[in-house]
Amino acid sequence: MALIDPELLKILACPADDHGALREGPAPAGSADIDGVLECTVCGRTFAVRDGIPVLLLDEAL
Repeated sequence: MALIDPELLKILACPADDHGALREGPAPAGSADIDGVLECTVCGRTFAVRDGIPVLLLDEAL
């Protein structure tokens, strides 16, 4: 099952660098409040997805 709607994922981009595409990944071990992550395909930053909502804030990147 997808973390977020695939159509939404197509238009989301990393807020840093060259606004790279994002791909879904599993939640880090031991993080009960995170459903999964979105990882930038350019810079490698990861962003939490909480309750189905991607948190694309640079200050909160994992």
